[in-house]
Amino acid sequence: MTTGPAWEDPIVVNPDEATARAAADARTDRVEQGAHQSEPLPDLPAAELSAATKDAEILLEVNDIKVHFPIRKGVLIDKVVGHVYAVDGVSLAVKRGETYGLVGESGCGKTTLGRAILRLIEPTAGSVLFDGVDVADLKPEPLRQIRHRMQMVFQDPLSSLDPRQSVQSILEEGMRAHGIATSGGQRLRDLLSAVGLPTSALRKFPHEFSGGQRQRIGIARALAVDPELIVADEPVSALDVSVQAQVINVLEDLQADLGLTYVVIAHDLAVVRHISDRVGVMYLGALVEEATSADLYANPLHPYSRALLSAVPVPDPVVEDSRERILLTGDLPSPANPPTGCRFHTRCPWRQPTLCDTDRPVLTEFAPGHRVACHYAGQIAAGELQPHRVVESVI
Repeated sequence: MTTGPAWEDPIVVNPDEATARAAADARTDRVEQGAHQSEPLPDLPAAELSAATKDAEILLEVNDIKVHFPIRKGVLIDKVVGHVYAVDGVSLAVKRGETYGLVGESGCGKTTLGRAILRLIEPTAGSVLFDGVDVADLKPEPLRQIRHRMQMVFQDPLSSLDPRQSVQSILEEGMRAHGIATSGGQRLRDLLSAVGLPTSALRKFPHEFSGGQRQRIGIARALAVDPELIVADEPVSALDVSVQAQVINVLEDLQADLGLTYVVIAHDLAVVRHISDRVGVMYLGALVEEATSADLYANPLHPYSRALLSAVPVPDPVVEDSRERILLTGDLPSPANPPTGCRFHTRCPWRQPTLCDTDRPVLTEFAPGHRVACHYAGQIAAGELQPHRVVESVI
């Protein structure tokens, strides 16, 4: 581990110019082509422009949700010998009309949490309140009826689209299931227009499109049943920068026009900062920090959040050479055998001899709207504790 001057947010110092410039270019292209658009792309983070959602009602409330997958062993007698704690006690709330971003490294439980919210995976414990209704306790028919209000955009659009169905059949399937009329095909044409695809796409099959176009079809499929909440699982991770910007602009335009609420799961910190009102940071199945986008990127409090943001490259060589680099040692511990106490203590440069390895920290409000799960967040923020070398240990 190497240290340098006081921590500086690389994105605040020098924003991701490539993504921002590509997003602006994508909007300009759509203006020239006469495509649907909303207001020009702002330069400020979404959190600084979200006054309209500040006092909005809570649409989604997740309370202490857990998803534990059993580990089975045996040939004649199949018995449970342990569990994989994919999600272990996550609580969060999403207001109507806002975008909530979930970030964290691969394997931390982001996708599992998103699927559990929609009950695509059965939660082990906890509750998921959608507009006051506990989705986790719904019977099959009431759950089917509420499905059209909660939809998902999957990470891999090719594998989530039936290769044997045309785009028209894909869009009509969900509409038929929920008794929504296609209005003689006009609704399908409107859906494609909303995501920037020509009506000729209705006759084509998924393999005939590019990755960005397939993702737009996935978004159109989610919109087909008039949802209020969309969980977008890595919606742009497999796309290049220019196509990422186009898909992000589509999502933002649709939110402005239809009042959608998003839970965006991603690992691209620049994208999350640009699109999200609030951001939650996950590590090993738990939420370790939650704040508005502006607060988190300007003042990360949890050591893991600091490490994540320090990994963002900065195109300015002067800033890149002078800023603090937090290099985590070791791999993510196994969710089947998580560490005791704070789950990050095995890799934490600020680990202390007391509390860290014995007591699991609770997500506590450190400042208005800023929650963090760290015993020593105050001392770290004040500079009273300095990072030290971490010795790898076998967990």
